[in-house]
Amino acid sequence: MGLPWRQPHPGLLLLWVLPWLQPNLCLELVPYTPQITAWDLEGRVTATTFSLEQPTCIFDGHAGANDTIWLVVTFSNASRDFQNPQTLAEIPTSPQLLTDGHYMTLPLSPDQLPCEDLRGGSGGVRLLRVGNDFSCQQQPYCNAPLPGPGPYSVKFLVMDVSGSPKAETKWSDPIRLRQGEAPGSIDTWPGRRSGCMIVITSILASLAGLLLLAFLAASTLRFSSLWWPEEVPEHLRIGSFMGKRYMTHHIPPSEATTLPVGCEQGLDPLPSLSP
Repeated sequence: MGLPWRQPHPGLLLLWVLPWLQPNLCLELVPYTPQITAWDLEGRVTATTFSLEQPTCIFDGHAGANDTIWLVVTFSNASRDFQNPQTLAEIPTSPQLLTDGHYMTLPLSPDQLPCEDLRGGSGGVRLLRVGNDFSCQQQPYCNAPLPGPGPYSVKFLVMDVSGSPKAETKWSDPIRLRQGEAPGSIDTWPGRRSGCMIVITSILASLAGLLLLAFLAASTLRFSSLWWPEEVPEHLRIGSFMGKRYMTHHIPPSEATTLPVGCEQGLDPLPSLSP
């Protein structure tokens, strides 16, 4: 005969369940969903990084001056199994992403997320770039490049000085990173290209042809004298030189007869040197 079954005391049941319920009962849910920045920036999502908008004006009333706001990064299929750490020693680091499917990074204080109108020109574009620390050498909580295309899910978690969670946001939608394509998989057939691309290519090819023709025409005119010399006038050809009579001065030819030295008319003869 078996022992009679006794209903457990409600107080004992409460003591058994309370350790599991206490972290979730004290945790506030912030009505905010992390998302990729809405600014039109190059490289918002790359093969190893993605850029989130900063959660400004989100944790007012949920985080104190000494609290820390963490970013939790998980594979999307592991976000349901993530358990918030209860102490600082339990915070998962970036190498645990490949083993446990999650890690925490980018610890921020509330004063690093000021509530201001960034579009008004007071501080420029502010974002959180996940996976941007390429010099990470297994440091605790470092923001190492993401190892694959994902998809990933993220949320923000507020923890106090002792490491106890105080508030959290909703999980983001799955975030997929860019993937490179193999060169052989790229379709280069012109029929697959858009009409605008074909028109632009045709115009550029026509302009290049016209520039080439203009260059050839200019070169032909410039160097034509070297290829086909001009016809030489007949009076300049060798063997048929023709010249004009040239007079050295205005004295008539009859008066230009040269006389011996000392015999000019009207002049005394030179004295003789003999005795």
